[in-house]
Amino acid sequence: MTLVVAECDPVTGMQSEHAAILRITEHPTAVVELAAELKLPVSITKILLSDLLAAGRVSARHPRKAVSDPDVLEQVLVGLRNL
Repeated sequence: MTLVVAECDPVTGMQSEHAAILRITEHPTAVVELAAELKLPVSITKILLSDLLAAGRVSARHPRKAVSDPDVLEQVLVGLRNL
């Protein structure tokens, strides 16, 4: 899964799809979520994103690694049981 984040605001004259992507990705957004929001196939969304990425208008990254330390997970489980 890849997360996309806008690096700037939409500008006048920009393609409507590109402007929509920049508005939606104000906060980190998964590519598949973005495609669903735009009501476009993921393949088309990736093409639009590649245009924005090449122009430096968005950045893409993998989400941070999940916590896999058993001690931390055990503490979370205990905390949830105490709720």
